[in-house]
Amino acid sequence: MNSLRTLRVGLRSFQTSAASKLAQATDAPASVKAPLLKTFEIYRWNPDTPDIAPKLQTYKVDLNSCGPMVLDALIKIKNEDDTTLTFRRSCREGICGSCAMNIGGGNTLACLSRIDRDTSKTVKIYPLPHMYVVKDLVPDLTHFYKQYKSIEPYLKQKTPPPERENLQSIEDRKKLVC
Repeated sequence: MNSLRTLRVGLRSFQTSAASKLAQATDAPASVKAPLLKTFEIYRWNPDTPDIAPKLQTYKVDLNSCGPMVLDALIKIKNEDDTTLTFRRSCREGICGSCAMNIGGGNTLACLSRIDRDTSKTVKIYPLPHMYVVKDLVPDLTHFYKQYKSIEPYLKQKTPPPERENLQSIEDRKKLVC
């Protein structure tokens, strides 16, 4: 009987101690990082409203709650700020090339382009140059696919591939040089 009472007292003190620790944990202010806001200027054009000229639209993204790549920032903007923003993406591995765009003046893949954490610099994003724009950052790839189709037979090998590498003969090289 005495041991049962001791057990109850021990249980109550354990519950009181656990409740006290839980209250301390919830009362304590969480360590929150100050927002690190980066400015992105993104090319916007909508074919549904042809009377409105293309423009650069400004977005601010907190880099503390965003992945390290430009594609992460674009996805964050689309999900949280502006669902009408349009761009292509697929593999996120730098293989497919669907997220190709002009970032900071250079043509690159958004999934491979790291965000510069210097918040004083603005990131400017445009669609690929010299291509018709379907909407926002999406270029029309019709011409590209026509060109690819015209050279595709030359890209395919008629003989089985060698075990080590495909060496180029001097005669083959002369065919390529104009």
